[in-house]
Amino acid sequence: MELRVGKKYRLGRKIGSGSFGDIYLGTNMTTGEEVAIKLESVKTKHPQLLYESKIYRILHGGLGIPNVRWYGIEGDYNVMVLDLLGPSLEDLFNYCGRRFQLKTVLMLADQLLSRLEYVHTKSFIHRDVKPDNFLIGLGKRQSVIHIIDFGLAKKYRDPRSHQHIPYRENKNLTGTARYASINTHIGIEQSRRDDLESLGYVLMYFIRGSLPWQGLKANTKKQKYERIMDRKMSTSTEQLCKGYATEFRSYFEYCRSLRFEDRPDYAYLKRLFKELFYRKGFQYDNMFDWTVLNLQQERSRAPQERPVLSNQQGGSGDQPSQRASESQGKGGRESYHPDGSDQRKQPPGVGNADEKERSRSGNGNNDDQRSGSRGYGANSQSHGRQQQQPQLSDHNRSQQNVSAQGSNQGGR
Repeated sequence: MELRVGKKYRLGRKIGSGSFGDIYLGTNMTTGEEVAIKLESVKTKHPQLLYESKIYRILHGGLGIPNVRWYGIEGDYNVMVLDLLGPSLEDLFNYCGRRFQLKTVLMLADQLLSRLEYVHTKSFIHRDVKPDNFLIGLGKRQSVIHIIDFGLAKKYRDPRSHQHIPYRENKNLTGTARYASINTHIGIEQSRRDDLESLGYVLMYFIRGSLPWQGLKANTKKQKYERIMDRKMSTSTEQLCKGYATEFRSYFEYCRSLRFEDRPDYAYLKRLFKELFYRKGFQYDNMFDWTVLNLQQERSRAPQERPVLSNQQGGSGDQPSQRASESQGKGGRESYHPDGSDQRKQPPGVGNADEKERSRSGNGNNDDQRSGSRGYGANSQSHGRQQQQPQLSDHNRSQQNVSAQGSNQGGR
C-alpha cells in the first residue's frame, strides 16, 4: 500500500536517523520533487518533533537552514517534511579518507561560524555541534553547508528583551561527548561559547583525523564520559593544535576566555581563519576535498582513448564520457556516494564503532554507530534488513499550526 503524508507526499525508504526520530525519503506527488520526512512516534515519552519544527520556522530564511514543508500527525506518528539535502560532513570525511586538507577546513570554518552566528541571533544555541549535523545541499546549493537537528537546541535569552538565562551548575551532559565543551562536561549551563568550543573540536577532528579522547574504553557510559572529560581537560590547546596553524590555538583560547553571557566576536573568529586562508594563497572557489576527489574519480572512470589498430578496423566508435559537472542525477545531486556505494575502497577504520555518545538530561542515549545520526542526506542509506514502514493512516488525522508565535518552549 502506498503510504502518504499530508495528502501530498509519498513515503519512501529510510535514509537516516536524527536525535529523536527516523528519516525517510519522500516524494511530492504533484511535482515529483524529493523531500525528507522525519517521523516520531506519538507514544514517545519526550516528544521533540513539534518543538524542532517550531525552531525551524523561527530560523526560516537563513542561509543553510532547511525549509519545513509541512508538519502534522499521521497515524501513530508526528511528521515533519523538510528539504532534502546531500551527505553530512561526517559522510564526506569518510569519503575523503578521514582527513581534510587545510583549505577545506578553513572554508568550512567560515560557513559553520556563520551558521552558528545566525542561530544565536535568533536566541537559540544548538547544543549538539558535530559533523553529522552539517549537510551539503543539492544541485546549485551543493557548496552551501546546512545546519540540522535542533532536537537539543535551547533558547538562551528572551528574544525581545535579550535577557540571558541564568548561570547554573550541576547540569547533565547534553550533546555528543566527543565534541562537548569542557564546561558542559563539568555541568555548567551551556551558552553561545559552548557551541563555538564544540565547533573548534570539529575543526581539529577534520584536520587531525581524530581527537585525543577517541577510542577510550569504560564499563559504563558515565565512566566513559568521565574518561573523555579527563583526557580533554588534560590536553592543553597547545598539545591539541601542535603542528597546525597557530590560529587554531588562538580560536580555542578566545572561546575559553568568554564569560557565560558574553556575545562572541564572530567577525574576529572568521577573520582569524580568513587571513590564514589568503596568507596560504588559497582561493575561495568552493573546491572542497570531496569535490576534487569526485572530479578525479569521474576522470579515472572515463574510458581511455583507444589506439587505431588499422585502417580497416577504424575508430572505436565510443562516445566520450560526460564531464563530472554534467554527471548529476535526479535532483541535481552529485554522482558520488560518500557512504561507499560507489564501490570505492573504504579507508581503514570506517564503520567501526567509536565513542560518539549522546546524552540528554542524563538518560545515557548512545550514539556509537557511525551511521546512527546522519541527518537526512540524499546519499544516506539504511543498512541491514529491509526496514518495516511505519503505520500511517490513509488520511491526515490532524495538522498542527507551527507558527513561530507558538514557540515558547525554549526554556527547557
